Amino acid sequence: QVQLAESGGRLVQAGDSLKLSCAAIGHTFSTYAIGWFRQAPGMEREFVAAISWSAGRSTYYADSVKGRFTISRDNAKKTAYLQMNSLKPEDTAVYYCAAEVSGLGSFRTSEYDYWGQGTQVTVSS
Repeated sequence: QVQLAESGGRLVQAGDSLKLSCAAIGHTFSTYAIGWFRQAPGMEREFVAAISWSAGRSTYYADSVKGRFTISRDNAKKTAYLQMNSLKPEDTAVYYCAAEVSGLGSFRTSEYDYWGQGTQVTVSS
């Protein structure tokens, strides 16, 4: 198993940038795919981005964030990141990182095995 903890969320203005971190503790973090999801108040949890465990570090993004957000990972530090640029008010949500044992990455919430507690990002107009 692996424990995940997100950090870096805060109140920012539209157009600002923010980098979220997902720190992990566990024996096999480097073999897990990592996904970022977000959930706005009263809304369903939605896929944001994912990165595979492979050397190629394949990445995937939701259409709503493609070109603005970048997911990355540092296996030596057991940490994944979500760099968010050109933030919009509609990006406001609690952001969660999750680990997928298969290592392939997925946009489906149900495919992820471990979840962090979330970090809140608020983007004002």
